[in-house]
Amino acid sequence: MTTAPMSHTNSADYAANARYVRPWFWYDWANSAFVTTIGTVLYGPYITSIAKAAACPGQDSDLDCATNLSVLGIPIAPGSLAPYTTTVATILSAIVLIFVGAIVDRMERPAAFLGLCAWGGAASAAGLFFVTGDNWQLGSILMILATVFLGSSLVTYDSMLNLIASPDDRDRVSSRGWALGYLGGGLLLAVNLVLVTMLPFGLSTGLAVRISMLSAALWWGLFAVITIRGTWTLRNVTKPDEAAHGGAVRGSLAQLRSTFVDLRRHHPQTMLFLLAYLFYNDGIQTVISASSLYGAEELKFEQSQLIALILLVQFVAFGGALLFGRIAARKGASRTVLGSLVMWTAIVILAFFVPERAFIPFLLLGVAIGIVLGGSQALSRSLYSQLVPQNREAEYFALYQAMERGTSWFGTLLFGLVFQLTHTYRFAIIALVIFFVIGGFLLAKVDFREGIRQAGNEQPALV
Repeated sequence: MTTAPMSHTNSADYAANARYVRPWFWYDWANSAFVTTIGTVLYGPYITSIAKAAACPGQDSDLDCATNLSVLGIPIAPGSLAPYTTTVATILSAIVLIFVGAIVDRMERPAAFLGLCAWGGAASAAGLFFVTGDNWQLGSILMILATVFLGSSLVTYDSMLNLIASPDDRDRVSSRGWALGYLGGGLLLAVNLVLVTMLPFGLSTGLAVRISMLSAALWWGLFAVITIRGTWTLRNVTKPDEAAHGGAVRGSLAQLRSTFVDLRRHHPQTMLFLLAYLFYNDGIQTVISASSLYGAEELKFEQSQLIALILLVQFVAFGGALLFGRIAARKGASRTVLGSLVMWTAIVILAFFVPERAFIPFLLLGVAIGIVLGGSQALSRSLYSQLVPQNREAEYFALYQAMERGTSWFGTLLFGLVFQLTHTYRFAIIALVIFFVIGGFLLAKVDFREGIRQAGNEQPALV
């Protein structure tokens, strides 16, 4: 096997940094509560009910509402507000996160910026508790802010992986982080399931949903403290040479320009992977964010049924992430991710045919999603870490995060447009197949060994 030697002049001391691995895991645990309880389960149906109340006052929110909302004179169907909100948030994130990465690479203490973004996102998410009546505008703005803060925090968090784990350990470390995230998100969701289903203390369904979203925000902010304190002494190894003498703004802009030139000229395999990831991750993220909306509006399931299903997915995904980590240790991460995309394609096709109120088939699809979900995301993160040049981790992970959780703007835009044109979520869900097909085709063309060599990194035993 041909390997490329790695320069250790500015590389991380993995043995010394091993103490940061455990606290690093906890941020997956912290932010997954927001992603699961709010982003995946509660926000879509709740903001849709708020939008319907605004568009069709006095009408039963369970009935179809043909009246459109208006945003800057543009008609918006109430049923499309949730995916359109995600679209706006993700386009804004794609712009903001690129600059965030350039700044983080120049920061000596990355945990400080992680804390700023984590607590900003938690505060924005907590504000959703106050979204009531027909105030859909506030709900959309707060979700956009929380999404941008989440992506900004993950730029820093993911870039730490290259500092604390050696190339041969990254699949394992990344998979365990994702697994812990699904476990944490699932535990809080279990509590919220009881709250929304049982409605104790005379709570209304709307108030129970708002309390559940508030609990996810508090969970995110409080558990982030473990990661921030535990990695506080972790330092970026060195500033990028391209902007070593620039100020915070001018140096970051110089580095940003250099990165785009560097990516295009010297890291074509990294660029090809990012393009593949753009497509297949858009499909994954849209399935995740639209699943509760699809189940509630198209298949007519109750909120408690959807929470129970997502809860099952969370705990299955905990085992799925660990399982895929073991498969990758034997078969390689790239082949394992390609196999997962075949499974995603089958899942989306089968979802199109699930009959209305047929909960058992939908439940089985949920189990399949849980098995493949954690592995495909965790291994994509570790795969990309092998293709990132040293000392530019945050900036390159900013490009990655622009296509990561909550930034599936192609997918959510297509999902919303198809629904607005057809008035059915079935055609919207089946349209997502194209993202997995194109993403898998491009991923199969990536030469990972060559990409790792171009990045000047050490070759792992399997890739």
